[in-house]
Amino acid sequence: MNTRRNFIRTTGIGIAGLALTRYSNLYGFPGNSGQIQYSSLRPVIGKRKYTSKAVEEKIAEIKSAISDPEIAWLFENCFPNTLDTTVTYTEIDGKPDTFVITGDIHAMWLRDSSAQVWPYLPLIKNDETLRSLIAGVINRQVRCILLDPYANAFLDGDEISEWKSDITEMKPGIHERKWEIDSLCYPIRLAYGYWKTTGDISVFDSKWNDAMELTYATFRVQQRKENPGPYSFKRTTAWQTDTVPGNGMGNPQRPIGLICSVFRPSDDATTFPFLIPSNYFAVTSLRQLGEISEKITGNKALAAKSLKLADEVEHALKQYAIASHLTYGNVISYEIDGYGNRLMMDDSNVPSLLSLPYLGCIDITDPVYQNTRRFLLSEDNSWFFKGKAASGIGSPHTLKDKIWPMTIIMQAMTSSNTDEIKSCLQMLKTTHAGKGFMHESFNKDNPDDYTRSWFAWANTLFGELIIKVYTEYPHLLKG
Repeated sequence: MNTRRNFIRTTGIGIAGLALTRYSNLYGFPGNSGQIQYSSLRPVIGKRKYTSKAVEEKIAEIKSAISDPEIAWLFENCFPNTLDTTVTYTEIDGKPDTFVITGDIHAMWLRDSSAQVWPYLPLIKNDETLRSLIAGVINRQVRCILLDPYANAFLDGDEISEWKSDITEMKPGIHERKWEIDSLCYPIRLAYGYWKTTGDISVFDSKWNDAMELTYATFRVQQRKENPGPYSFKRTTAWQTDTVPGNGMGNPQRPIGLICSVFRPSDDATTFPFLIPSNYFAVTSLRQLGEISEKITGNKALAAKSLKLADEVEHALKQYAIASHLTYGNVISYEIDGYGNRLMMDDSNVPSLLSLPYLGCIDITDPVYQNTRRFLLSEDNSWFFKGKAASGIGSPHTLKDKIWPMTIIMQAMTSSNTDEIKSCLQMLKTTHAGKGFMHESFNKDNPDDYTRSWFAWANTLFGELIIKVYTEYPHLLKG
C-alpha cells in the first residue's frame, strides 16, 4: 500500500489508522488516537531525519505568540514534518544531494519536494546546514530532470518502479512517468527563490544549464505545433483518470501557443490538454529562468528564447483562457482545448486557479482573478463542497465530498479578509480528526473519514500559513 493512487483511493478510519501506525513505528512518536493533552507528535529527537536550529527557533518563537493551544500544537507538529520525516541528505562528488519523499510514498516528486522545503527558505540565511539541505534538493532535481523531463516522480537510485508495466518509456530510477507542466516549473521556482534569498549561485552549474535547456525544449515540444511529440502514457487500471485517452496522447487540441499537460498536479489525466493554471505557472517560471540565464549562467540564448516563449504563452492565455460566466463575469477556465471547449472548475493541488497569486502568477487584486475566486469558492463550482464539518474545494482525485486542507490553506493564503482567514484557521483546527497533522482530504461531514495520514506537503504548507498570519495578522493568533 505504498502508491499514491492506492493511498488516495483507500479511505476510512481503519486504513488511515494503519498509515498512522506505520508512521509511529518508523519515527517513534506515540500513535495518537485522540488529542493527548497537546503533547508533541514529532519523532523523538534520535529518530528525526534532519534538525535545523533556525527551524527550532522559529517554532519556539511562533508557538509563544499563539494563544490557542491546539493551533500551537498543530504548528509544532506540522511545520518541521518535512525535515523530521522525509529528507535524506548526503553529498555526491562533494556537492549537496537531498532526496525527499512525500511521506507515505517512498518516492520523490519534483513538485512535492520543492513545495515541502519552500517554507524553510526564509530561514536559510541563519542556518548554513539548512541552506546546504535545500541546495541538495535543487541538485537532486537537476539529476531527475536529466534522467527524464517527462517523469513526475523518482526513486533514490536505479531502482525499478512498481509502475514498470506502464505503457510509456520507463527507466530505472523513475517512479512514475506522468507528464505535468508543473513538474518542470517547481524546480525553477525553488532555485530562483534560493538564489534570491542567499545570493548563492553554486547550484547553477553546467548540469543545471543542461537540465534547463531540456526543460525549455520539453515545453516547446509540448506546444504540439508541428506534431504531438514523443510522449505518450497508458496504464492498465480501473481508474479512468489514471490513464490517458487518445491512445495515450490525450484528447485532441488545436495549437494556440499554450503548452499541453497530459496530467494535472493531482496526477490525474487532464480532460482538455491545455491546463490553464500550469500554463500561468510556466510563464512565471520561464521568466525566472530567463533572469537566471541572463544574470548567472551567461546563457543568453536560453534567456532570450525562454522569455520569448513566456510572452507567447501569456499572449495565448489572455486570448483563450478567460470566458464569461453568467453569474461571475469574466473568469479563468481550468482547462481548454483550443477548439472552444473548456472546463470550469478547480482542483485542490497547486498549481490551481485559486493558488495563482501564491505562486506569483497573477496579482491578487486582479478583477478577473477575484471573479474566478468567488466562483471557485461557491457551490457553482462542481468540486466545491459544503458540509457539517467544513467547506472547501476538493478534487476528482479523492472523489465527491472530500475537502482538501490544502485548499483551505490556499484560501487563507490568497485572502486579505481577516474574517475569512480566521474562518479557515478554525476549519483547519477542527478537521484534523484529533491526529495533529493535516491530511490530504476529509469528508465534508466527517473529518474522521480522511485520506493520507502522512502527507508532508500539506503539513509544511500549514506551517507556512501560520507564519504568514503571525507576520501579517498577529492578532488572529492571540484570541
